[in-house]
Amino acid sequence: FDQMVEAYYEQVEALVDGGVDILLVETAFDTLVLKSALFAIAKYFDEHSTRIPVMASFTVFEGGRTLSAQTVEACWNSIAHFDLLSVGLNCALGPKMLRPYVEELSAIAPLYVSCYPNAGLPNAFGGFDETPEQMARTLGEFAANGWLNIVGGCCGTTPAHIRAIAKAVKGMKVGK
Repeated sequence: FDQMVEAYYEQVEALVDGGVDILLVETAFDTLVLKSALFAIAKYFDEHSTRIPVMASFTVFEGGRTLSAQTVEACWNSIAHFDLLSVGLNCALGPKMLRPYVEELSAIAPLYVSCYPNAGLPNAFGGFDETPEQMARTLGEFAANGWLNIVGGCCGTTPAHIRAIAKAVKGMKVGK
């Protein structure tokens, strides 16, 4: 844990010194690693009397657990003390498979929720088969249901996916 905090601290220092406007800890598949990154950020903020927005996004696999077997609720409870702009899910699964977990996270997290899934699961050739239209339709439903506020794409998404997603959510009201 201490080594991870040290490594993340160096990264935070370089990013903040470089002028970033926001920090995003993402694709965290182990809650302890996520906590070490957030701990490093808090330590940097305290030592430098500064603050910028922080977003966190973790990864769940089929069955709704992180690689270290925590549920969505357990992962959220592990980081809920940190002052975040948003919390979300990304990578590992396509939007259809993330549906119950995004809905769950939205119900328990009192802040903005993000979702940027893969364009489906990898196929036998390492590619992703979910079309921009399919992905946009599903993520548009998530937004229409009020489950997310920040949306995008991860592995396998292309500019066409992002354009379709943006079109699907354009004009929707942001809650929380």
